[in-house]
Amino acid sequence: MKTIMVCLKRVVDYNVRIRVKPDGSGVVTDGVKMSINPFDEIALEEALRIKERGEAEDVVVVSIGPADIQQQLRTGLAMGADRAVLIECNEDISSLTAAKVLLKCAEKEAPDLIVLGKQAIDDDCNQTGQMLATLWGRPQATFASKLELSGNVAKVTREVDAGLEVIEVDLPAVITTDLRLNEPRYVKLPDIMKAKKKQLESVAIADFGVELSSKVTAGNWETPASRAKGIMVNDVDALLAALKEKDLV
Repeated sequence: MKTIMVCLKRVVDYNVRIRVKPDGSGVVTDGVKMSINPFDEIALEEALRIKERGEAEDVVVVSIGPADIQQQLRTGLAMGADRAVLIECNEDISSLTAAKVLLKCAEKEAPDLIVLGKQAIDDDCNQTGQMLATLWGRPQATFASKLELSGNVAKVTREVDAGLEVIEVDLPAVITTDLRLNEPRYVKLPDIMKAKKKQLESVAIADFGVELSSKVTAGNWETPASRAKGIMVNDVDALLAALKEKDLV
């Protein structure tokens, strides 16, 4: 295998408490810590482990977003990726648009494997990987909790509702990662310094010729209602009475 392409998304860090803008137009991101989507970080870790086993030559990280996303790409380079591609876009795009843009990038990079998180923690869409595989015309294996490569075949253990499912797909393929696949490595300061010298290519999204308009738009954002205070009951009869009072039984 020559090249593995890893798709990264920039999201609000999972430790940050999300706040909705006063006008309901979105969530507050100014001055907020941003990070690599945790599922995508797992995807990158797996790609790096594959390379370290000698089963791949090159790991390229790709992301779509504003210039500020270079910080997350540099983190990817510090983890061990060989190079990075930033597709500059200052607009919010849909999963389908992202898949179309990543397809153009895949046609240029000609990867043997594309790996990305099963979903992003900001919108939880769980769509981009599946759409990319369909547009690319290649097999897909989603929700991977274990990945084994043998020649031009990937054996993937998937987490499904009924338990675990093992499938084999021919390469090139798209694989989306689940939480239990691995634990991403800690980035050390020397690696951060080395990452500054690695290649980071910036490309305008307009160069890919993909229409950015979306058929789905968010009309308004609201903070979830506060959770009602719980009550303590002494026995089953009191529990049933409390449930009946709330019309829950």
